[in-house]
Amino acid sequence: MRHRQSVLLISAGLVVALLCTVTPSAAQPDAVGQWTVITPLPYFPVHTHMLPTGQVLIWPGDGGVSGNDPRSWDPATQSVTAVSKPGYDTFCSGHAFLADGSLFVAGGHIQNGVGLSRASTYNPFSNTWSPLPDMNAGRWYPTTTTLADGDVLVVSGEVDQTTGVNTLPQVFQVGTGTWRSLTNAQLGMDLYPHMLLAPNGKLFNPGPSATTRELDTTGSGAWSFVATRVGGYRGYGSAVMYAPGKVLVMGGGDPPTSSAEVIDLNQASPAWRAVSSMQFARRQINAVLLPDGKVLVTGGTSGPGFNDATAPVFAAELWDPGTETWSLMASASVPRLYHSAALLLPDGRVLSTGGNGYAATEIYSPPYLFKGPRPVITETPASTAYGQSFFVQTPDAASVRRVTILRLSSVTHAFNQNQRINELSFSSITGGLSVTAPGSGTAAPPGHYMLFILDGNDVPSVARIIQLGGTAPPPPPPPPAPTITALSPSSAAAGGPSFTLTVTGTNFVSGSVVRWKGEGRPTTFVSTTQLTAAIAAADIASPGTAQVTVANPDGAVSGALPFTITSPPPPSSFTLTVSKKGPGSVASSPSGITCGSDCSQTYGAGTSVILTPTPNKNARFAGWSGACSGTGTCSVTMNAAKSVSATFAAK
Repeated sequence: MRHRQSVLLISAGLVVALLCTVTPSAAQPDAVGQWTVITPLPYFPVHTHMLPTGQVLIWPGDGGVSGNDPRSWDPATQSVTAVSKPGYDTFCSGHAFLADGSLFVAGGHIQNGVGLSRASTYNPFSNTWSPLPDMNAGRWYPTTTTLADGDVLVVSGEVDQTTGVNTLPQVFQVGTGTWRSLTNAQLGMDLYPHMLLAPNGKLFNPGPSATTRELDTTGSGAWSFVATRVGGYRGYGSAVMYAPGKVLVMGGGDPPTSSAEVIDLNQASPAWRAVSSMQFARRQINAVLLPDGKVLVTGGTSGPGFNDATAPVFAAELWDPGTETWSLMASASVPRLYHSAALLLPDGRVLSTGGNGYAATEIYSPPYLFKGPRPVITETPASTAYGQSFFVQTPDAASVRRVTILRLSSVTHAFNQNQRINELSFSSITGGLSVTAPGSGTAAPPGHYMLFILDGNDVPSVARIIQLGGTAPPPPPPPPAPTITALSPSSAAAGGPSFTLTVTGTNFVSGSVVRWKGEGRPTTFVSTTQLTAAIAAADIASPGTAQVTVANPDGAVSGALPFTITSPPPPSSFTLTVSKKGPGSVASSPSGITCGSDCSQTYGAGTSVILTPTPNKNARFAGWSGACSGTGTCSVTMNAAKSVSATFAAK
């Protein structure tokens, strides 16, 4: 009986899974998009962030795995690189981006239900973590939200299994590096509550609870009731602000629901109302704002309980804010359940990761990527101020119909704590567009955004990341310049052979080049303190001084050390050569020359050599030429190579 029940359960699970992979028949990518399986990650990420550098930061957790292992994923190459570590377990923390592009992280993991009181920032430009003052108490599953002035609100999170939820909201004040406690706003909230910055500057809490409120963070804080949702409790559903002040919630609950609701906080008396439901009930979902303003929902389970792995939902669904209806999209191939994440990449695709046990990674390409050529942005400013008009260079200005900016994602546990979208006004001008930035931090908190231009078919460009309303962090200090402390050898005689020069110093790197009189020479990297270079004979052909420097690949150049090329030493010996004509011979003193037979000899420099001519019988000595003259003996001082001729004649 147990075996039969198991078969029935498995069969039911398969039926549910098959139902949840339904895709419209004969659907093309320009209607439903397309999923692609890419290189798996080294672990299943629980926390996923789109960095202003264009990289994606991830870290793991759960199952005894520490979150103290962040990695950087490159969307272009799919390569994963280890980055610096925070030094503690950031699993189950909350996070949002600051105005300068740093990632703010609050809370963390001691054990399930027991949180850390720590906080820190990660600077993606310098790859450094910086500790911040501790919070009032531990927070496990908190939510962080960047405020209109760039400060950060932290709410909820479990202190421990005795105390329960941390009821004290706190604001981290970036300017002073201190915490401000909202003592009049203490409230027991859900873990990882959904929090969104509203146009009035207050923080709206649309879920998971059906009682929705807003928090005034000024002074000591105050909560006020907004409205009760019609769809009930939405545990592990999600929420997005799909336009300023307009909020969509969907899914969640137990058993999961397919329902969705919206509220417009811009109204005098905001109220929730139901909109069309998704095709699939689901919880443990992810909701992603797209550059065309639509909302993509991926993953989840349609089964009851906390995380029913037998009923994964593979089909994505797309919500259109214009019609307030859902469309069924293509189906993924990997279940995305508890601890999964999805975020928008600058190229307009969606990265889908994680879920416990799933290192397999997928990319979703929405339908807009299959609707024709994409408009192109060729240049934007790196930053812009609130309300400022700025220039976007594009050859496609005439076809652009919309400009949107989307705040960089920071995702965990079915909620993106950082994403939001703004549509910007613009006009076409010579060479591109004049675009007007949002007017204030309540419309768009300070920080980094992906800027998209879209054509009449809502086909988006690849985004440019720009900073809005903040100050960029200082660039990391340049690496230290190389220095030279010694050359070996430090001199050589002119006219000598080629040789290997050893350069000793500091801050050498692979790729450093030894320069000889400003010109690079073949260089071998030995260590950070030693290089060798091949010096050719032509480099020391003439006496003088050669200045030696080292240039690193980043352009930094050392000071110079002189290499001395000395004049060659005088010769230590010279050759005396005698030539003879006629009957006779010549002998030398010191000995060495007996000419007839031996007419050449080398003598030490400065040697005085006496040459004596001896004519044959019936012959006479006619005289010297060359280095000697006359008809007597010849005295030659060897201060150079010399030649002497002796002439004999018959009597």
